[in-house]
Amino acid sequence: MNESSDHRSPRILLVTPEISYLPDAMGDVAPCVAAKAGGLADVSAALISALVSQGADIHVALPNYRRMFNGNIFHLHEIELRKYHEVLPHARIHLAEDRIFYYRDQVYSGYHEEATRIALAFQREVINHIIPTVRPDLIHCNDWMTGLIPAMARRRGIKSLFTIHNIHTRMVPLMRIEETGIDAAEFWMNLFFSGMPSHGYEQARSDLSVDLLTSGIFSAHFINSVSPRFLGEIVAGDHSLVPDAVRAEIRSKHAAGCASGILNAPDVTYDPATDPALVRTYGAGDFPTGKAENKRALQQSMGLVVNSAAPIFFWPSRLDPIQKGPQLLTDILHRTVSDYYESGLQVLVVADGPHQTWFHQIVRDFGLRNRVAVVGFDEKLSRLAYAGSDFLLMPSLFEPCGLPQMVAPIYGTLAVARATGGLADTVHPLNVTASTGNGFCFEDYDSNGLRWAIDQAMEFYALPRKVREREVRRIMRESKLEFCHDQVARRYMDRYEAMLARPLVNHKFPRNRALADEIPDWDGEGGS
Repeated sequence: MNESSDHRSPRILLVTPEISYLPDAMGDVAPCVAAKAGGLADVSAALISALVSQGADIHVALPNYRRMFNGNIFHLHEIELRKYHEVLPHARIHLAEDRIFYYRDQVYSGYHEEATRIALAFQREVINHIIPTVRPDLIHCNDWMTGLIPAMARRRGIKSLFTIHNIHTRMVPLMRIEETGIDAAEFWMNLFFSGMPSHGYEQARSDLSVDLLTSGIFSAHFINSVSPRFLGEIVAGDHSLVPDAVRAEIRSKHAAGCASGILNAPDVTYDPATDPALVRTYGAGDFPTGKAENKRALQQSMGLVVNSAAPIFFWPSRLDPIQKGPQLLTDILHRTVSDYYESGLQVLVVADGPHQTWFHQIVRDFGLRNRVAVVGFDEKLSRLAYAGSDFLLMPSLFEPCGLPQMVAPIYGTLAVARATGGLADTVHPLNVTASTGNGFCFEDYDSNGLRWAIDQAMEFYALPRKVREREVRRIMRESKLEFCHDQVARRYMDRYEAMLARPLVNHKFPRNRALADEIPDWDGEGGS
């Protein structure tokens, strides 16, 4: 067993395939380590930073993306490798080593087979090398790419938290997992298979596949989704796209009191007061002038009518008709622009996806080029659109969390969203009289519902300027406080402490005052 809690603070290992930054206190290599694909990278970085600042004993495991990491990471590995390994027992950053990571240009692969090989290589290194080195009391895993680790952790008596960011999974034969170099015979009974292994390990190895996401859910001591509402929807039977096995295991965890929802938060760089992508930065105090200047720049760059009084509706998400609902907008696009032609209504789409073709066709067929602009995703342009727009469109069929609807109100742009999943958790109906709420919501997943919500937004836009500015100013201030990583990190820290039944920081023996303290001896049983 690990040394008792009387002698040190509990040790946490966060296993993630992506990270946006690491605090300098984690060692000299920290400034070089950054590889981001989405919200998981931001949440992981913020959580680690919060834990370090609190003095917690936090370690992180991630693939060694040599090409993507900042600085001369090749130089680090070839010239300073020996020095790095000399201090490895005291290091907080643990890089999974495999050539499949080294020369990648992006975190995730669009090819099913390659994505599976990457995930298996990562888990092999974590299970075989990183966990024995770190000797954690609790392991925090994320999504199907880490789904084998909770099974191993449970076998070794280590607590694990499994966070579900997406409902995607992979089925992999047990034989293939073992051929990768993972000794699954040790913990195969904690995995979730495609069928019942009624004849034991040999049958499971030769005949059955492992469901990676469901295995993580099944084996973890506690799970969380990234939206309380989305968790409830899965348990209630909503969303047919959720695999049956995933839903069944989430329901079991929920019934046992071992599941909760913890919302993500947007990257801290989404701040109109400091965002370098804006032509003019601003805050809640001077947002009318700041948004007007950014709107004019946005309209000019996109070929829209330049008019700071024209309301702009901004589409920020990928044009995926299975989840995001772009067809709801194309169904009503021409009619909506026509109905509000005198008001100058404009629509801006900054997104890629299969439905983009339909937007282009409608713009072309109905001559809407100076009222509707459609371009592929561009980070800088998207940020300018948050600042220059008045409203954000998110009519999703389902939403495990969503981040644009949290970014938008920080910039003074109000969301028009369907009340589902993370959208329902974060977008609340605006009540001008009571001065509450932050957006415009609709329930039914159809174009009529979306049009109703757009009409509500336009009614708000027609109110006296003083009323609108008062509400937008309030929403900006409230959103900056509500949608921040400090809140997210605190919720995860509370979950860790509840699982471990003790504080993360032992103030009698403060673990993190000297990051180079030696790790105590450990016999492989894990903490409780």
